[in-house]
Amino acid sequence: MSDQVRAGLERLASRLGGEGAQLADLQRLSGGASMETWAFAVLGAQGARQELVLRRRAAPMDPGEGRSVSLATEAALIVAAQQAGAPVAELVHLAAPQDGLGEAHVTRRVSGETLGRKIVSDPRFEAVRPRLARQCGAILAQIHSAAPPPGLKTVDALEELARYEEAYRRSGAERPILELAFQHLKRHAPPPVAPMLLHGDFRNGNLMIDPEPGVVAVLDWELSRCGDPAEDLGWICVNSWRFGRADRPVGGFGEYQDLLEGYRAAGGADIPLSRLRYWQALGSLKWGVMCLMMYASYATGAESSVERPMIGRRVSETEIDLVTLLEKGL
Repeated sequence: MSDQVRAGLERLASRLGGEGAQLADLQRLSGGASMETWAFAVLGAQGARQELVLRRRAAPMDPGEGRSVSLATEAALIVAAQQAGAPVAELVHLAAPQDGLGEAHVTRRVSGETLGRKIVSDPRFEAVRPRLARQCGAILAQIHSAAPPPGLKTVDALEELARYEEAYRRSGAERPILELAFQHLKRHAPPPVAPMLLHGDFRNGNLMIDPEPGVVAVLDWELSRCGDPAEDLGWICVNSWRFGRADRPVGGFGEYQDLLEGYRAAGGADIPLSRLRYWQALGSLKWGVMCLMMYASYATGAESSVERPMIGRRVSETEIDLVTLLEKGL
């Protein structure tokens, strides 16, 4: 597979860097059976160097499976978010059939840190951490103001609950706290609002952070959809994305008030904390069900990676989170 990627990028180099440009420093960063990420550089004839990232689908996408958008849609989302002012890894090229790369796009490589545990604890980020929650609120307001690309799904709270309850029932698990959460959230679903473009996975871990300016890029747009803007605001507050800093509800680095004030100051709606916490609870419930599913995939032999049961055991974390939120009068 690396030979195919190398050959495709060698052909693409002259289009990206001009006649005589060469491919350099190709390295696979991550990826599983279906998606790959590669870092590489293009060296121009005049000595100019471009640091780039290739994201490609290694296996054909089944639109009926999962919730990921196509890479063409992901590219359109990056462009739309950038036009709205949000920091992104700039789109450089959307692969065409003649490139020989399959479904893929190329973005500029952005320097910074994405590891959540480092962002919440490394002394290098001590000065910028107090500003991050407000920055995240402002960035979400920008994303939510962007025009959604055609074809994105629209999902509301009750639809999300129904989808995850179906998965939970199929698992055969019996978890009283999850049962209580499903019933409570169905009874207390907030009234619908006009759907907006959502990132869908906006959290610590999908943000590129620099120790000085803060958030320099929002990454991983594959779960984008349209829906309640409070969903994005609640997701970054799920305890699982705080990386040990439960005392800082926003990503392990900030406070609710700063997140919401940053959102309003950048033109976002006045979203009550109670609505954010509803979506935070729904996010914890969803992650709990996903943890159960990951363990089940290992227990049944469908997946052999020990990462699956390690994540699966974290369902107990989500149950603690849900009890805490329910006790606070969600």
